[in-house]
Amino acid sequence: MTDLQNHSQRTAAARAGFSERTARRFDADPTLPSNRKSVHARTVPDPLEDYWKSELLPLLENDSALQAVTLLRHLQGEHPVAFPDDRIRRTLERRVRQWRALNGPERDIIFRQTPEPGYMAQSDFTHADELRVMIAGQAFPHLLYHFVMVYSRWEHVGVVLGGESFTALAENLQQALWSLGGVPQNHRTDSLSAAFRNLTIDQREDITKRYDAFVGHYGMDASRNNRGEAHENGAVESQNRHLKTAIDQALILRGSRDFASIEDYRRFVDMLVARRNKQRGMPVQAEQTHLKPLPQRRTTDFTKIVVPVTRIGGFLVKSIFYSAPSQLIGQRLRVHLYDDRIEAFLGGTLVVSHPRARGRGDGHRVHVINYHHVIHALRRKPQALWSSIYRDSLFPRTEYAEAWKVLQRDLQRRDACRRMVDLLFIAHEQSCEAELAHLLAADLDAGRVPDPKALVLLLAPKATALPKDVAVAHPSLDSFDALLGASA
Repeated sequence: MTDLQNHSQRTAAARAGFSERTARRFDADPTLPSNRKSVHARTVPDPLEDYWKSELLPLLENDSALQAVTLLRHLQGEHPVAFPDDRIRRTLERRVRQWRALNGPERDIIFRQTPEPGYMAQSDFTHADELRVMIAGQAFPHLLYHFVMVYSRWEHVGVVLGGESFTALAENLQQALWSLGGVPQNHRTDSLSAAFRNLTIDQREDITKRYDAFVGHYGMDASRNNRGEAHENGAVESQNRHLKTAIDQALILRGSRDFASIEDYRRFVDMLVARRNKQRGMPVQAEQTHLKPLPQRRTTDFTKIVVPVTRIGGFLVKSIFYSAPSQLIGQRLRVHLYDDRIEAFLGGTLVVSHPRARGRGDGHRVHVINYHHVIHALRRKPQALWSSIYRDSLFPRTEYAEAWKVLQRDLQRRDACRRMVDLLFIAHEQSCEAELAHLLAADLDAGRVPDPKALVLLLAPKATALPKDVAVAHPSLDSFDALLGASA
């Protein structure tokens, strides 16, 4: 106040540390702010006064899902002169928000749960494309199957090559239970809509029965969260983000996202998950005491299909052609379809195994060919190689495919087919697929056309001279008696 006696109001306010407007307010009413009665009143007229109760409120009461911007567009359409622009949008949004808080419909409440040890496990599939993993230089789109015990956060992760199928769920869930060493009381998943998409009613019922039989074998109760309510599966949903962050960080430390094979990538993920589980030692030990024991044996975690082997030397599984030994032509095989492989049985004998393939988006049929199955028939008919529909799937390594391009370019059709078939026969007969691939690469780098006769000489084992006389000294039997006596 002394400053006001010697200075102007503006200068005194500045010296006191507040604005000139505040100084004028103090001069008008010297009452302390704590002793003043709060007065809440509008400082400008309400722009919605003539429209809120008569037009907007009935619309909201009829359907509370209406958004404020929708109501604004309604006003602009009915009263373009009064509302020429969006100036009242924020006012309308506040009014609608306040009405919903006081008069809107009841909303769901999330009830946080106290987890019980050994009671619930949750499973989910999550896309891992953002990890940008590569296999042998090629992009590797895949899913991760994630199993989490709700109490201890113990987890199991599987790399899934296909989609969210029953086979992928059953195979990885079974592996998780046996890795855990026990069975929880309840297993929860989401709706698994992707596993039922594009299926007939009979196929959906079949998957449901198989899943019920699976959980029944382990004595678990099966539950699913309501569609669109991800928080009901929250233990695994939240862990998905943490898991992918941990994998991404581990890939950064590794210095490369490229792996030589899928097995190498799976080993990398398994080691990471093992380190994460090691940090949960005490909760896991507490939970394992409440788990039910595993059954004596595993149950079916694959899809069974019966297929005939046709005259073209193979069979079809889900529109994918797989080769088979020619001796099986005419036989019916029982195929076990896993997420990453197929196994075909004749009776109880495993006769064919292939990595599982998926169809292409362009409609062209995919072929999975093991050249060992067809090489003898192809050697009798080498010219069939030229126009074979699965020729490009026949070559076991990229070096063989590159060799075929050179032979096709530099030789006549007959000679090119003969040489290529001979190369495949050498790899089959002498079990030297990798060694021959290295020799082919050397020829191609040197600009030479591969010649099977020259290459087979390089593969021949070197002759070694054996000693003529080998002296063998027979020990005396008395020495054995001495050894037995010493041990006694």
